[in-house]
Amino acid sequence: MTGTHARARVAVVTGGASGIGEATSRRLATDGYQVVVADLDFERATRVAEEINAIANPSMAGGDGTAFGVTVDVSSEASFRELVATVVDRLGSIDVLVNNAGIAGMSAPSWKLPDGEWERVIGIDLSGVYYGCRAVLPGMIARGWGRIINVSSIAGKEGNPNAVPYSAAKAGVIGLTKAIAKEVAQTGVLVNAVTPAVIATPILEQVSEQHVNYMVSRIPMGRTGRTDEVAALISWLASDECSFSTGAVFDISGGRATY
Repeated sequence: MTGTHARARVAVVTGGASGIGEATSRRLATDGYQVVVADLDFERATRVAEEINAIANPSMAGGDGTAFGVTVDVSSEASFRELVATVVDRLGSIDVLVNNAGIAGMSAPSWKLPDGEWERVIGIDLSGVYYGCRAVLPGMIARGWGRIINVSSIAGKEGNPNAVPYSAAKAGVIGLTKAIAKEVAQTGVLVNAVTPAVIATPILEQVSEQHVNYMVSRIPMGRTGRTDEVAALISWLASDECSFSTGAVFDISGGRATY
């Protein structure tokens, strides 16, 4: 975190207890933010927060340190608003929101997906991002500073077969990012998206080995990405050093996307 502030800025990371979200929570804490590890799995979120605090300051472990865990169901706007109210009451504001929570959904041709699978994936991967932006933007606009980073996917740019709901949701995140960024472009709030290719995270357990192999085969560097590599990009997007980029889509794909 760059710049001089009277207090540490506050970052909320959804899906912050595992994968890209966990790596981002840890990275932003290292950068000097107070980090809210927001996840459906409260026990895991609390454990990650305690580990962050133990590293940042061993005396803070288990207490009010650099990070704390909270429960959120991003598919529920009421749950997201409750999260924001809790954080603002405890820490005073939300300066950075990383909309990371998501699921891969089932791997199957679109006509073979069970009823409700489309709504389930869209509800978490797209509506969850929309709810998060709506919940934090009034406060960010009022303070004249904010950063929102939405985690999309290369699937949202290219479309992955046997992942129609996921690809559609992530494409929607890109469009949402561009539109909201233009709405708030003159307020001091920057809204950007990152589009990783396949990253080594627990979400890969939700998809078939065949589908994972297909995704890796499309990457010129010939490997999956690492969560810390994505977290490093998010760290810059959350900082003062990112000052003239908004509504942008930042690829982190090992060369798969060069456009």
